[in-house]
Amino acid sequence: MATKIVAPAIPEKRAVFATDWKTSRGRFVSEPESATRTPFQRDRDRIIHASAFRRLKQKTQVFVAHEGDHYRTRLTHSLEVAQIARSVARTLGLDEDLAEGMALAHDLGHPPFGHAGEDQLDECMAEYEGFDHNAQTLRVVTKLEDRYPTFDGLNLTWEMLEGICKHNGPLVTADNSIEDLPAAFRDFTHLAELELHQFAGPEAQVAALADDIAYNNHDIDDGIGAGLFTVEDMLELPLVGDIFRSVRNDYPVLDTKRTVFEAVRRLIGHWIDDLTAETQRRVDKYNPQSAADVRAMPVPLVAFSEELERDQRALRAFLYERMYKHYKVNRMRSQAKRILSELFALFMAEPETLPDLWRRDAEQATAVRRARLVCDYLAGMTDNYAIDLHRRLFSMESML
Repeated sequence: MATKIVAPAIPEKRAVFATDWKTSRGRFVSEPESATRTPFQRDRDRIIHASAFRRLKQKTQVFVAHEGDHYRTRLTHSLEVAQIARSVARTLGLDEDLAEGMALAHDLGHPPFGHAGEDQLDECMAEYEGFDHNAQTLRVVTKLEDRYPTFDGLNLTWEMLEGICKHNGPLVTADNSIEDLPAAFRDFTHLAELELHQFAGPEAQVAALADDIAYNNHDIDDGIGAGLFTVEDMLELPLVGDIFRSVRNDYPVLDTKRTVFEAVRRLIGHWIDDLTAETQRRVDKYNPQSAADVRAMPVPLVAFSEELERDQRALRAFLYERMYKHYKVNRMRSQAKRILSELFALFMAEPETLPDLWRRDAEQATAVRRARLVCDYLAGMTDNYAIDLHRRLFSMESML
């Protein structure tokens, strides 16, 4: 007989500072609302149905997608972030659909080959106002998706767009004006209406830290699975080592695979518990009475404790040296950067080699506009598509 489930201590009423869909500021293009879904549920569904979301299945997280089926891609990472964000939002009494939608959308602007691809596109675009994946995400959801008859993009709500733009904090500060922002931000007509000098709402802050929780802990899983480091290496780290030792103490004969899974599960739980406890401490201190109060706070409402931040820095330093800078990963980075660099140069010099829909604009465009078109084309590619296209365009064998 199954054991009886004990109900978790999850608040049944919404927090007073949660974003309320009933008072959403709406969409920049007016359209009838759904009779069966809230505006934020509809936003989430539009993101899931977007072409850019589907392409995340073959975009690099750390390992290039064709390296193996067991490593995380941008799609599986985004789903894991969404699960964590929804769980935390429920615990804090926030709007789960808004948090989930932001989590699902947060990497839509990532190019192929992960951060190596972003670095290379930024280098290619150095003379044309650069490339930034967060800004590209805004460009995807406000311009590049072309699914609807009366508007470009997805026509997401103000709250969703604000969270997509500001989930990492205010964009306009004492040291950074609107003119300093990446071009893909500044090209959005309504950018200034997103209150760039303030923090994002609470659900966006949850989605941002859910991203940290997911990639920090799941990179441990992928790194051990790829043989870049071992469980024994983990034992030297603060907090992470304690968790791995606790698993070994509880299950002395457990195999390595299940040991890693159990440790990562416990680590994610610890990160979430710390996040909710620190956030509650800040709620008690600042007493926000609305989502607007959260935006106006001098510090983020949703945060990790100082102790966890310290432990997290140690983990990130370890992953940087042992995983992100491992020679196997560096070889993938080198290949990826070369592929994007050569494709960018070719399409800039010979726009007639672009597919028809892109070629018609690129052939008549100024250098700056052509560069942005080429950048959009490359950023939307999957790893596999970019690799195959490069082979077909640069290998004579493909002509035989």
